Amino acid sequence: MNTGSGTALHRDVFGTLADGTAVHRWTLERDGIQVRVLTYGGIVQSVEVPDRDGRRADVALGLPDLDGYQRYPGPHFGAVVGRYANRIGGARFELDGQTYRVTRNDGRNHVHGGDRGFSRRVWQAQEVADGVRLSLVAEDGEEGFPGRLALSVTYTLDEGGALRIAYRATTDAPTVLNLTNHTYWNLAGADSGSALGQVLRIAAGRITPVDAELLPTGEFLPVDGTRFDFREPKSVGPGYDHNFVLDRAGEPAAELYDEASGRVLTVTTTEPGMQLYTADHFDGQPFGPCAGIALETQHFPDSPNRPEFPSTVLRPGEEYVSTTVYGFGVR
Repeated sequence: MNTGSGTALHRDVFGTLADGTAVHRWTLERDGIQVRVLTYGGIVQSVEVPDRDGRRADVALGLPDLDGYQRYPGPHFGAVVGRYANRIGGARFELDGQTYRVTRNDGRNHVHGGDRGFSRRVWQAQEVADGVRLSLVAEDGEEGFPGRLALSVTYTLDEGGALRIAYRATTDAPTVLNLTNHTYWNLAGADSGSALGQVLRIAAGRITPVDAELLPTGEFLPVDGTRFDFREPKSVGPGYDHNFVLDRAGEPAAELYDEASGRVLTVTTTEPGMQLYTADHFDGQPFGPCAGIALETQHFPDSPNRPEFPSTVLRPGEEYVSTTVYGFGVR
């Protein structure tokens, strides 16, 4: 099918859950870029882009079948993560004088939406110009979060093949919300082994340092003279799972470059932060250590417990709006 605009669309059945629910895969293609999105978890399954010689390869870590995503849910390969991406300390927070206790699934803490979150739900799909819109409803009390949340995530390809991910949500009661996409990138190709050594630039002069539980301390640490200084491009090493405080929302936040293939990924976002995760703990099932680099645009970890951080509170009558664009090129 074709939207009548610049992006060609195709839908097929990707698999069926045990309860009989069908999972569909949407293929978007434009200007030499192909992106596949699943209704299961809103997962970006693959992103095929050319190298400097025009040879196309998949640069997003994905799995070939639905069974794989159910067998390996922990890494959240390519999924929409929420209701709260990253961590909430003690799996609790206060909002308007009331304490809410959310799912503990990371020691004593909450991470990435809980036991099921949004990454293991089947979303409803609707064709839109240049792409597909996925939507779902999270009921009041799911994973302990307040408010009935109605949200959508729209995937489109812009002219030139840039992948635009646009999030919108409303609630019927005060809640907290922090959404991200959890794609792991390897510009040499998803099956090429470690992504370390690819060159990264991040437009961030500060990070939010963390303690032993990977919870922010509440400080803002300048990157000057530290291994977190990516303001000038440098090779990515191991050992990163940290939130960078972006200098200017709406401007290019990051650029990843693979010298061998010439592929370039640029990330532009309206979000104030970006989590750099080098996937050191991958154990070969199904990918080895550091096989991909996650660049998770987001609000900051544990913001519901950190009034000094930008607020993640969403109230009735307000609309959550967030956009991240992944652009592709060569040099």
